[in-house]
Amino acid sequence: MGAHTIGIDVGSQSIKGCLLDPDGDVVAVGRAACAMSHPASGWAEQDPAEWHAGLASVVHEMLRRAGVAGREVGQLGLACQVDGVIPVDADLRPLRDAIIWLDRRATAESTTLLEEVGERALFELTGLNCDASHTAPKMMWLRDHEPELYAEARSLPAVGGYLVGWLTGEVVLDHANASSTLLYEVGAGAWSERLAQAAGIEMDLLPEIQDSTAVAGGLTAAAAEQLGLTTGCEVVVGTGDEHGAALAAGLLGPGPVADVTGTAEPVAAVAAEMTLDEGGLVETHAHAVPGTLLVENPGFVSGGSTLWLSESVLRCRQADVFLLAAKAPPGSDGVLFLPTLSGATAPRWNDRMRGAFAGLSMNHGDEHLARAVLEGCACALRDIVDRLDSLGLAGGEVRVLGGGARSELWLQIKADVLNRPVRAVLAEEPTALGAAMLAGVAGGAFEGFEDAVDRTLATAPEQVLPDPGRAARCEETYEAYRRLFDGVERSLG
Repeated sequence: MGAHTIGIDVGSQSIKGCLLDPDGDVVAVGRAACAMSHPASGWAEQDPAEWHAGLASVVHEMLRRAGVAGREVGQLGLACQVDGVIPVDADLRPLRDAIIWLDRRATAESTTLLEEVGERALFELTGLNCDASHTAPKMMWLRDHEPELYAEARSLPAVGGYLVGWLTGEVVLDHANASSTLLYEVGAGAWSERLAQAAGIEMDLLPEIQDSTAVAGGLTAAAAEQLGLTTGCEVVVGTGDEHGAALAAGLLGPGPVADVTGTAEPVAAVAAEMTLDEGGLVETHAHAVPGTLLVENPGFVSGGSTLWLSESVLRCRQADVFLLAAKAPPGSDGVLFLPTLSGATAPRWNDRMRGAFAGLSMNHGDEHLARAVLEGCACALRDIVDRLDSLGLAGGEVRVLGGGARSELWLQIKADVLNRPVRAVLAEEPTALGAAMLAGVAGGAFEGFEDAVDRTLATAPEQVLPDPGRAARCEETYEAYRRLFDGVERSLG
């Protein structure tokens, strides 16, 4: 009998897990919360110790629920938030809290890198926009603002690389994570000495890059004890969170689109050959599946917008937002919302953009605000899907994962605004499942990626189709949304 496999999704608000039996079936899931801190405006950090504790809690919870002994787990895989950096010393101990993806402090460093390399050259080399969300500017910030700490650092891994190091003693990063740093040549599939020199980052601070399914090593004795596993458990290199989710959605080649609904809403499609969006709305990353690329937008504030509305405006549970939205008509009687509470990534990237409601009048109530938020997010989704379609990558259905996949109303709104079919992916923890699929491929539970998808992908039996009767109303809403975005952007100067 084969071994069990664990997949772990390390996000910014929670750590989630998925336990597969030797046949590849999900037998338990687990979840633990983790906190962010915001020491200054635009900053976002996390204490790596919370990841350790959360990961251990999730693994213990799943073993207990499934009645599985730790010695029965053969492989563990990770799918982690990208674009963070955790400087570590020679013993792989973190020298400070992690600077995570949401952090925007390194705007000046981003500008410096852009000026040093040139906008066109940087884009063609990396496939990325030169943005403070990416890792290189954050590394540069550490060098410039915390020089003593930077001098002590022996590696500057992303979250996934750091956790692989904590688990195994070997700091290793996969191509997907590396490709979001602005220091990786996406065409060559390797670190770029030219870019590292331009950023002023020493090459020996960059982790080794390996395939997502490569075995980084066995658990250390300390990690095994904390997790309740054994040192015989192999840890695979793993990948980024949206890459793991895309794998769980069955994205092995061009066609379907993955719409990952969480705090943010990454939207991605797979390219079999180099594809660059000259407009910069979507970026080109390495995918978790070797030999393919993931063309994606890193996501607008989606679930974060519904959470903000529930907590800060309506003073209700987040789930109540969807109940309220169902009471309002399509188009929200003219109320519009921009899901740009933390800047914009669609239809254009703009750090300075902020959220807005518009079209309000005395007859509008909570239900109109709630539906406007869902429709605004669907309009941002359309911006991205339309661009992927223009690149020849979105010929299939839109597969919706995460919390948003559980709302029939939101699925229908998306189908109507996109004017294309959408389908819910039924995995309870899809990103963790993607991580477990990588571990299962590495350990032989699956014969390869296609076998992993064939045996784990569970989708709703029916597509959600656009309603022809609402097509005109949805088009009016989308056009008004775009005019609002343009107007707010102009007002910022």
